[in-house]
Amino acid sequence: MSGHSKWNNIKRKKEKTDAQKAKVFTKIGREISVAVREGGADPANNGKLRDLIAKAKASNVPNDNIDRIIKKAAGEGDKNTYMDMVYEGYGPCGVAVIVEALTDNKNRTAGDLRHYFDKCGGNLGQNGCVSYLFSEKGIIVIDNEDEKNSEDQLIEDCMEAGAEDFEINGEVVEVTASSDPAEFREVREALEAKGYSFVEADIQKVPSTFTKIDDVEMQEKMQKLLDMLDDNDDVQNVYHNWEAPEEE
Repeated sequence: MSGHSKWNNIKRKKEKTDAQKAKVFTKIGREISVAVREGGADPANNGKLRDLIAKAKASNVPNDNIDRIIKKAAGEGDKNTYMDMVYEGYGPCGVAVIVEALTDNKNRTAGDLRHYFDKCGGNLGQNGCVSYLFSEKGIIVIDNEDEKNSEDQLIEDCMEAGAEDFEINGEVVEVTASSDPAEFREVREALEAKGYSFVEADIQKVPSTFTKIDDVEMQEKMQKLLDMLDDNDDVQNVYHNWEAPEEE
């Protein structure tokens, strides 16, 4: 993601309100439940679960909550059958948007998303209409609060962990790793072993091109679309190529 837009997004993730955090907990909890039912409750034997636990910790989900979700899923908890769905579309001014959902009713979810896009001046498209504008990369954002680790130390640790690339910006460090789940996991776990904590750590879709919106009203509609998607419990991840204006 380009320059200031990327760092603004990271800043917003660090500054989530309690209500936003609760929404994140709910979504990650659903992912963990599905992973447990598919691969078992032991993280040592379930790589996907291990990845989601790391993702949950990066989102500040308390360990007690994580343990409770795993135990519930392994027992007689939520027995809904969830489907992984991917939707593609355009926001205002042609911004490319990909939405990943985990839903027990794909008709409901598709209807909700179509309403959001229409309401905000965009449209839900066909599969493949924007995915070619994105590539998958493993993204780990290290929380280097108060710049407690020196730049030299960060560089050394990232290289030793097997990072493909990294970018240091004050209190946060964005590490790029392989999108292969096993290779990504090795890099993440190597950094964890060195004592680092994360703002985020997962495999993401990264845009190759970016779209600016000059009109303020259209900017507001684009932000409204992202907010509506974020508020939907079925929506797990949203990727877009909007180059948002820098926050004052």
